[in-house]
Amino acid sequence: MTETIKTDCLIIGAGPVGLFAVFELGLLDIRAHVVDILDKIGGQCAELYPEKPIYDIPGFPTVTGQGLIDNLMKQIEPFGAQFHLNEMVSEVETLGTATAPLFRVKTNGDTVFETKTILIAAGGGSFQPKKPPIPEIEAYEQESVYYAVRKIETFRDRSVLIVGGGDSALDWTLNLVPVAKRVTLMHRRDDFRAAPHSVEQMRALVRDEKMDLKIGQATRLEGQEGRLSSVICRDNDGGEFAVACDAMLPFFGLTMKLGPIADWGLSLNENLIPVDTEKFETSVPGIFAIGDINTYPGKLKLILSGFHEGALAAQKVQRYVYPDRRVTFQYTTSSTSLQKKLGVA
Repeated sequence: MTETIKTDCLIIGAGPVGLFAVFELGLLDIRAHVVDILDKIGGQCAELYPEKPIYDIPGFPTVTGQGLIDNLMKQIEPFGAQFHLNEMVSEVETLGTATAPLFRVKTNGDTVFETKTILIAAGGGSFQPKKPPIPEIEAYEQESVYYAVRKIETFRDRSVLIVGGGDSALDWTLNLVPVAKRVTLMHRRDDFRAAPHSVEQMRALVRDEKMDLKIGQATRLEGQEGRLSSVICRDNDGGEFAVACDAMLPFFGLTMKLGPIADWGLSLNENLIPVDTEKFETSVPGIFAIGDINTYPGKLKLILSGFHEGALAAQKVQRYVYPDRRVTFQYTTSSTSLQKKLGVA
């Protein structure tokens, strides 16, 4: 029987806004668990632009996407939030009332939560992989075709074809070469969007004949019962060639979908969640939305705006979690109790 995890607040989304919400909730003694569909913490910052400089974070003249995530992780260390990665919330059941909310939440990973409040910080929704336009590719998914690396051991001693030219494709090429029987990287042109250092490392492996590099596009899969034997490809001159492999990793980027959130009974406006700007609560008491997934007059889709929204949402969450507590705002610079929580007193 699946054990039910009880918590004060379930945060959906482990991007920068969700991470800062952990901090704001932690200052108020509110326990949080965090669910994210990706296999790592950081949301778009870590997945799409880890090395891209960000210039509008207060106190940082410039910081990379990954640098921001690393700093936020250090900031929330005192509060012991628990993360549940590679999971997407699939079902939300209301158990409580408007004044005393309580929810049972299930994920596609069979995790069950019982939480007093839910804070949606899922960006534009859940990340879904962009699939290459290859006929009948679905028949090979999870058996031979994978859109993410969940466990490196899955690819041990296998012949792997990685398709793509960005950071994900290059990073996993470099990581799988020591594990796989043989790795082939294929891109539609001999020009890569990935970090230059990663490209240099890849080319060195090709020169040393430790992996293969092909220029072309996958057009057809061959195999039986979902098990790949080869991928038929087309080069830039229109000719065909085959790459023998029993595993394929296409990295064509990610797309954003609202996903199951659309079925939770929330009021929606063009796939965004309307909130009030006093507490950033949705149409369902106890469920909040902050960051890019919400909408209100004057909304700016900026990380710093999401930080502000998280701070105000945390104050209302506190009223649900501790209804009998007298709410008094305290500055972290002057409150000894807050400083102790942060480990600086």
